[in-house]
Amino acid sequence: MSTTHPPSFAALRIPAYRFLISAFLLTMMADNIEHVISYWMMFQQFHSPELGGFAVISHWLPYLVFSVPAGALADRFDPRRLIQIGMLMFMFCSLAWGYFFLTDSLQLWEAMALLVLHGCSGVLWMTSTQIILYDVVGKSNLPSGIRLLATARYLGLLVGPAVGALMMLGLGPKVGIILNACFYLPNLIWLMNAPCGPKFRDSPIAPPRAFKGFKDIFITAQEIAHEHKITSMILLAGASSFFIGNSYQAQMPGFAQDLGHGDPGILYSTLLAADAAGALLAGLLLESRGGILKTSPITAIGLAVLWCASLLCFALSEQYLLAILCLFIGGFFELSFNSMAQTIVQLNAPLEIRGRVIGLFNMSALGMRAGAGITVGLLGGMIGIHWSLAISATCLIAVSSTLYWRFKHKF
Repeated sequence: MSTTHPPSFAALRIPAYRFLISAFLLTMMADNIEHVISYWMMFQQFHSPELGGFAVISHWLPYLVFSVPAGALADRFDPRRLIQIGMLMFMFCSLAWGYFFLTDSLQLWEAMALLVLHGCSGVLWMTSTQIILYDVVGKSNLPSGIRLLATARYLGLLVGPAVGALMMLGLGPKVGIILNACFYLPNLIWLMNAPCGPKFRDSPIAPPRAFKGFKDIFITAQEIAHEHKITSMILLAGASSFFIGNSYQAQMPGFAQDLGHGDPGILYSTLLAADAAGALLAGLLLESRGGILKTSPITAIGLAVLWCASLLCFALSEQYLLAILCLFIGGFFELSFNSMAQTIVQLNAPLEIRGRVIGLFNMSALGMRAGAGITVGLLGGMIGIHWSLAISATCLIAVSSTLYWRFKHKF
């Protein structure tokens, strides 16, 4: 690896990447706007906590089931078209919500169907976007491209709910959800002639492999078993998602109440903002100081341990300001290790099965988040959310430390 550090914000110097990240940010914002409006309207209609739980499961379970098949499709077909299909599915969901809200005809099964369709849309979009990212920025600028895309994701998570709330207040949820469909259009239009995909690759393209559906999960796992850098990052991402993921965010109202003095709503918003703000700072700092961290499995695992330690301190904190600081630091390390793990997987994935490998990583990093509903959520109902998060963070520290020792001494 060259010792020359890449320039700051290297990926943004590529015109096609500027289009890609702008469209990605709008899509992430629209995704979260839809969550804000649809969740609110479903609660008003059904007053069902179970439906709220189904909304979380339906968002992440498709990543567990369909990420590798989606990657296999992207290996065989143009990933730009798969993203466009995802955008059309997203738009259909927003317009369908709007129709049901306007006609006051939403039924429970229709809400569940739209939630599942929305989750499947995300799998096509996220997996295929990571594949064309390599085409747009190339190998040398890939770490920058991934960090900035992760930063845009957190910015969308911050901006989306705020814009959604403003749209509900200013336009009403019925008009707002219909207008939300327009935010997917830039990505849909740009991808018609975007300079990425199989036709724009300089390296020889391997003959497309047959699409084998769910069998591709096991076949891909076997093919990369000897790629220790890839397997260690997939295991790290899977363990992080299973034990913690983003489950603590769903428990923030409870943490805010326990820490509480003053308005718990304000405390809740501040806690969520602290986590996202830390991630944004990480993206900006790592980009402005290009190459400040060495991209290696050892570094990624170390950053993951620091993330766990931050959340462990947050879980045990009884002071509001200390909790804010722990979440801010946690957000910083979360973006750092997640973006580095993804970079390592992309840099080392064999070209002919890159889509499948990225799909396997997404299955682990995103799909396994459904398990955190048990480790933090259900366990929290029995022993309290502070202890459930603390125990989950401790378990993840143990797993990460084992991975660290195994990689450092065996590979």
